Amino acid sequence: MNARNKQFLYKLIPPRSTFAQDMTEVERKVIQEHATYWKGVTDKGIALVFGLVLDPKGPWGVGIVEVADEADARALGTNDPAVKAGLTFEVYPMPDAVVRK
Repeated sequence: MNARNKQFLYKLIPPRSTFAQDMTEVERKVIQEHATYWKGVTDKGIALVFGLVLDPKGPWGVGIVEVADEADARALGTNDPAVKAGLTFEVYPMPDAVVRK
């Protein structure tokens, strides 16, 4: 990635704390599309990592991305099939992130 790129945490927020356990078939299909989307983002070298976080308060999704600015990080969320289907997301800058080379 470009040395001027910055790191951001992308948080996918499920609609309920039990979402990972009780998804409907429609929701499961959306999450499969979401996983395929983020695999592509990772394969392009934009996401450093993505996956499920087993938070005791309720699981949520995380992606650590390396992009030019927050607008680019937000665009990744806007284009996420899960967000298009109604899930919400948050983006947080990581100004002092240390990235393994």
